[in-house]
Amino acid sequence: MELIKAITERRSIRKYTNQPVTQEDLQKIIETAKFAPSWKNSQTVRYYAILNPELKNQIAEQGTCDFSKNKLNIQNAPALIILTTVNGISGYEKDGSFTTDKNTHWQSFDAGIACQTFCLTAHEYGFGTLIMGIFDEKKIVEILNLPEQESISALIAIGYADETPVAPERKAVDEILQII
Repeated sequence: MELIKAITERRSIRKYTNQPVTQEDLQKIIETAKFAPSWKNSQTVRYYAILNPELKNQIAEQGTCDFSKNKLNIQNAPALIILTTVNGISGYEKDGSFTTDKNTHWQSFDAGIACQTFCLTAHEYGFGTLIMGIFDEKKIVEILNLPEQESISALIAIGYADETPVAPERKAVDEILQII
């Protein structure tokens, strides 16, 4: 698949087939997604794959801030990825000072790049994904016993798509591009 085709055809998927996502599938996706750029090549993103239905259900029930749509999105997906970043590295110098006035912004920036790279790679391999930002970080950290030095950046539902959503309308180039 060509990159432009992947970018223009990838959609947020909320309905999946019952076909499972395997450990091998996820390893294949991460093998490519790990090439996402990061602050000074710090590679602080981590992926936690939840394949166990009971654990995935627990996260859906307790870790979605009572947001029913994300609860259903997680329950309906064969697998869930918890994307985290290691704190205190992106945007920092070795002495702990910030490199720019964007401060901790770079951690989220790195996570966003990694998240999109993961989703585009998954799309290339025939999977659908949904990036979710409404979640109870403290509860999910507790459920999964995640390391203290990491922060959850996003939840990503993944599976084989059982829908083909139409692309939402996009703004005209003239609205988003200014030549100076």
